[in-house]
Amino acid sequence: MTLTTYKWSVEQWHKLVESGLLEGKSVELLEGEIVAMSPEGIPHSYTNDSVVKYLRKLLEGLADVRESHPITLDNSEPEPDIAIVRLPETTYRNHHPYSQDIYWLIEISNKTLKIDLEQKSKIYARNEIAEYWVIDLANKKLIVHTQPKGEKYLQIVEYKLGKVTPQAFVNLEVSLNKLLLF
Repeated sequence: MTLTTYKWSVEQWHKLVESGLLEGKSVELLEGEIVAMSPEGIPHSYTNDSVVKYLRKLLEGLADVRESHPITLDNSEPEPDIAIVRLPETTYRNHHPYSQDIYWLIEISNKTLKIDLEQKSKIYARNEIAEYWVIDLANKKLIVHTQPKGEKYLQIVEYKLGKVTPQAFVNLEVSLNKLLLF
C-alpha cells in the first residue's frame, strides 16, 4: 500500500492556524506537511532560556532575538528554538519573519539532531538563511552552517571551545561556554 499525504501551502497553513483547530497542539509546517514537535526536556529548555537571555544582552539594539516563534519560508513555517532577526520588532506585527529578515537561526538538539541536521538544514539552506547553528547537547558542540547553496550548506564547522563570530555581526563574539551548558 502506498501512503499519499496532502501537502499544505503556507497560506492554507495560516488559515488552519487562524481557525483555532490547532490550538494547544505542538506542531509546525515542514515541507508542506504538518509535523508534531518533540517535547522539550529539561536540558533543552534550560539551554534555550539561558542562550536567549545571553543573546538578548549581546544583541541589544542590533537585532531582535525571538524564542520558539514561527518564521515563514517557501513551503514551511518552522518554529526554530531561536531566531535572530532584523529590527524593528514592529516589522513582525502583521507577519512572521521571512528569510530576508533573518540574520541566523539556532536549533537546540538533544533528541532531534537528525531532523535538525538533515531536514531543517535543507529547508534553511534552500531559503537562503545565511547562517544556521545547531547546539548539539548530546555531543557538547556547536555546529555552524554557512554559505547556503541549493538545499545544502557549503561550509559546516564544529566548535567545542572558544568563541564564534556570527557573519552578520563581525565585531561580536559569542562564547561557547554560554551555549554548551550540558
